[in-house]
Amino acid sequence: MRRWKKWLAATLGLAMVLTTAACSSSSTEEGKNEGPVTITFARGKDVTEGTKKLIEAFEKAHPNIKVKVKEMPADTGQNHDQLVTMLSSQSSEIDVFDLDVIWPAEFAKAGYLQPLDRYIESDGVDLSKYIQGALNAGKVDGQQFAMPRFIDAGILFYRKDLVQTPPKTWDELVKMAKENKGQGDTKFGYLMQAKQYEGLVCNFIEFIGAYGGRILDENGNVVINSPETVKGLKKMIEVTTSDFVPSNISTFTELESHTAFIEGQSVFIRNWPYQYALAQDPKQSKIVDKVGVAPLPSGDKGSAAALGGWMMGINKYSKHKKEAWEFVKFATGMEGQKLTAIHGGSGPTLLPVYDDEDVKKANPLFADKNFVDGISAAIPRPVSPVYPEISDVIQIEVSKAVTGKQSAEDTVKNIESKLKEIIKK
Repeated sequence: MRRWKKWLAATLGLAMVLTTAACSSSSTEEGKNEGPVTITFARGKDVTEGTKKLIEAFEKAHPNIKVKVKEMPADTGQNHDQLVTMLSSQSSEIDVFDLDVIWPAEFAKAGYLQPLDRYIESDGVDLSKYIQGALNAGKVDGQQFAMPRFIDAGILFYRKDLVQTPPKTWDELVKMAKENKGQGDTKFGYLMQAKQYEGLVCNFIEFIGAYGGRILDENGNVVINSPETVKGLKKMIEVTTSDFVPSNISTFTELESHTAFIEGQSVFIRNWPYQYALAQDPKQSKIVDKVGVAPLPSGDKGSAAALGGWMMGINKYSKHKKEAWEFVKFATGMEGQKLTAIHGGSGPTLLPVYDDEDVKKANPLFADKNFVDGISAAIPRPVSPVYPEISDVIQIEVSKAVTGKQSAEDTVKNIESKLKEIIKK
C-alpha cells in the first residue's frame, strides 16, 4: 500500500511539473505573438526617399509589424542570382521581395513564391483598378503570384516645337518622320533601341503587339508565326532601314538614343518614362520645355507598349506570410503607391493614384493623360520560366531582320522553331 501511495504521489508530482512546463511554454509562445513581428524586405538599392517613406508610413499604420530592408545589388542580373541562391535553399531570411516583371513565371514554377489569390479575395482587393498588363505579369497558370508595384512602359516623345500633333499610327509616324527630319537642328526623324539586347525585344514586342501578334499564348504555347506578327515585324524593318533613323541604329541602346534626343538631333523617340525628366534637365538638355509625350503609335489592333517595372512577392518559405501580405497590400495599394510616386518618382500601377493632386504636382508627367494612356497600353514580355532563353533567340533573329539580312517571314519561322525546341525541353 505504501509503495502504491509513493508511486501515486510521484506520478502526480511529475504531472504537475509537466503541466506547469507546458503552461509556461504556452505563455512564452503567446508572449512572442503579442510582440511586434519583424519582416525582411529585399529590394535593389534605392537612391530616392521612396522606400524609407513607404516603410515609415506602413509601420505607423501597423505598429505590430516592423520592416527591415535587405539591400540587393543594383545590377538586376546579380539581384536575380542572389535571390535564386537564397530561395533555392528554402531560406526564410527574407519575407517580401521585389521582382523584375520578367521573373514571376520563373520564380513561381520553381516554388519560390506564395500564391496571393486567397489573400486578395479575403481582403477584397479590386484588381480591375490596376494596369492590366502590369497585373498580368504576376499571373502564372491562372494564379496571382506577385502584385505590381511600379511600372515602366514604352512611350513616344516628340518635339512639340516642331510638330503640333503626335502621330496616331505607325504609318503616320513614318510619314511625319520623313517630312520633319531636318527641321530645326534635327538630323533624324525617329530614334529607338535596335541593338541586339533586351531593348530590341521590347521594341519588337511593341511593333508586333500593335498589329495583333503574340509570342506565347496564356498556356505557354508558341504562337508567334502569324500574319499579324509578320506584318508588325515588316513595319519595324521599314523603320529601322529607313533614311530617317541613324545609319547605325543597330548599335543604339537607351543611352545612345536618349543622348541624341536631348541634344536636339531627332523629332521623335521611343523610350521609357525617364526620358522626360532627362529632357527637362537644363544641365544636359538642349530641348527643355520642348517635349511632348504620347502613346506609341497604333497598328491594326491599337497601341502596344512593352511592360517594364517591378512587382512584389512573398517568399514561399517565409515564417510571417500574414504580416508579409499586409506589407505587400499596403505597398501596392493607394497609399503605398502614392508615396512611391511622390518620393521615388516611379509610375504607379494603380490607376486611381494618377488622379491624386499631390501625385500630379510631384511629377507633371503623371498628370499627362497621354502618358497614362501610353502606359495603360503596356503588355508584358512572354510569361515563361525560360524567358532568358526566349529573349536570346528573339534578339539574335530580330537583329538579322532589322539590319536587312533576313526577311520578316524567315525571321518569324526561325523564332518559332527555336522557341518550340526550348519549350519542349
